[in-house]
Amino acid sequence: MTRRLAQVAQKVGVSEATVSRVLNGRPGVSRTTRQSVLTALDVLGYERPTQLRGERARLVGLVLPELQNPIFPAFAEVIGGSLAQQGLTPVLCTQTKGGVSEADYVELLLQQQVSGVVFAGGLFAQADEPHEHYRRLADRRIPVVLINASIEGLDFPCVSCDDAVAVEQAWRHLESLGHERVGLVLGPSDHVPSRRKLAAARAVAGALPPERVERSLFSLEGGQAAASRLLERGVTGIVCASDPLALGAVRAARRRGLAVPEDVSVVGFDDSAFMNCTEPPLTTVRQPIEAMGRAAVELLSALIQSGAVPPGELLFEPELVVRGSTAQARR
Repeated sequence: MTRRLAQVAQKVGVSEATVSRVLNGRPGVSRTTRQSVLTALDVLGYERPTQLRGERARLVGLVLPELQNPIFPAFAEVIGGSLAQQGLTPVLCTQTKGGVSEADYVELLLQQQVSGVVFAGGLFAQADEPHEHYRRLADRRIPVVLINASIEGLDFPCVSCDDAVAVEQAWRHLESLGHERVGLVLGPSDHVPSRRKLAAARAVAGALPPERVERSLFSLEGGQAAASRLLERGVTGIVCASDPLALGAVRAARRRGLAVPEDVSVVGFDDSAFMNCTEPPLTTVRQPIEAMGRAAVELLSALIQSGAVPPGELLFEPELVVRGSTAQARR
């Protein structure tokens, strides 16, 4: 008990006597200090006293599909900071292959009496995956906000980057450089953002032959395999649905003895960390991560406080960032 008091006091920057007063429910402690002590207990992994456990509702689950793609740590940083400004403590839940599933994390978060959950990417964007755990959250009236386009039927507030605008920007850029054979590397066929990107590509290209479209898992290796198939069919420009896919496309071109951007131009999506440090620096479509993350937290906070927000999806405008992986097509 003495060790716990000392650790919590050091974490918060108060005396052990103050921590003791909070844990024993005694007066004489400000509301802010009291909340800081309780949050420190959670962060350090200590059980709260029984009479204080009902206040664990200041916790918010932040569920991410992975951390290997730099876009997700970027979202976690923005969302975590915004939650802290609202007096909420994020509980990071990251999936791993063969590890804890999204549904398992939801069960754990419900046991922790979280006041809400933010999903930044996840199974809600894939039509063929299980979605019962989302409906369980809805049945329990837990506030939920999704970041990324969602399947129909999940009536949660959603914050998304405009996939149609992103593809149009990338496609127009390659066309302006004289590329007439442009290919597209997307995620799985049931992935809603990829479906939106495909529809946009068909609209802007006029006619997009099926052999110009390849699908892959969202990984560098998947992007390499998909881009190799497109390069065999003679494409000179490739638009990818993520930056790791684009880096895979660059590798595929080099393995075939082609130079980027002299022989093949490649465009990514996200503008995640270090894309300006690759060789060549990657031309990509930037998601407004800061604005999207803050909007998601504002929506969640409104749901927690009032239980309602305006319906519909918030679409954020992307920005094409031109770097060294795109150039004039060879004649």
